[in-house]
Amino acid sequence: MAVERLWLIRHGESEGNVAASRAEHGGSPVIALDTRDSDVELSPVGVEQATALRAWVDALDVPVDEYWVSPYWRARQTLSLALGDRPASVPTLIDERLRDRELGILDLLTTRGVQELHPEEAARRRHLGKFYHRPPGGESWADVTLRLRSFLGERLDASPATVLVVAHDAVIMLVLYVLLRMTEAELLAFSASHTVRNASVTELVRTDDGWKLVTFSSVDHLAAEGADITVHSGGDDVHHA
Repeated sequence: MAVERLWLIRHGESEGNVAASRAEHGGSPVIALDTRDSDVELSPVGVEQATALRAWVDALDVPVDEYWVSPYWRARQTLSLALGDRPASVPTLIDERLRDRELGILDLLTTRGVQELHPEEAARRRHLGKFYHRPPGGESWADVTLRLRSFLGERLDASPATVLVVAHDAVIMLVLYVLLRMTEAELLAFSASHTVRNASVTELVRTDDGWKLVTFSSVDHLAAEGADITVHSGGDDVHHA
């Protein structure tokens, strides 16, 4: 067995997304959220988006052979709503290596909060760059890449042909980095001009020449179902649930 097609879905809009955007727009240094990151749930809009994914799943021209999902509740909730009452015969793999990036001492801080409360970390990030900067107690993009390499190395040649993944924006971006064999510069340029939108679909297929990107962050299914389209970028080093 070997995976030949990957559909990468970002979870629907979460309460963390809403709180972070509200804090950023309001100029607050701190994001008002008292739920731990792994327990953050979907917002009402996120529930609508995840439910709208159901029509997309129903219309797939090939069956999904396996589901991979982050253990974080917003991702599992998205998958559950997208599947609806479909039979539970398809294996679902929940793996902590698919969790969102951990931000350590910068968690629940806005861009302003990082600058005001940890100016030394803001300076370190400017010096090291987005890919290698690791906030104290948190992870760099390189750290997330290491756990994704571990997961993909274990699963890509052991799972069946078609896999649907529900995870987070940073995870999806870094899966692209690994499978498309990007350089650091290529990844940073791509991420600067592309955002993984909530409940969007990104498709990768394996060819004789390696993995190819077919679709990135498509939300046509949301528009078709009348669901709101939301853009909550992970930004630099702010909480981006």
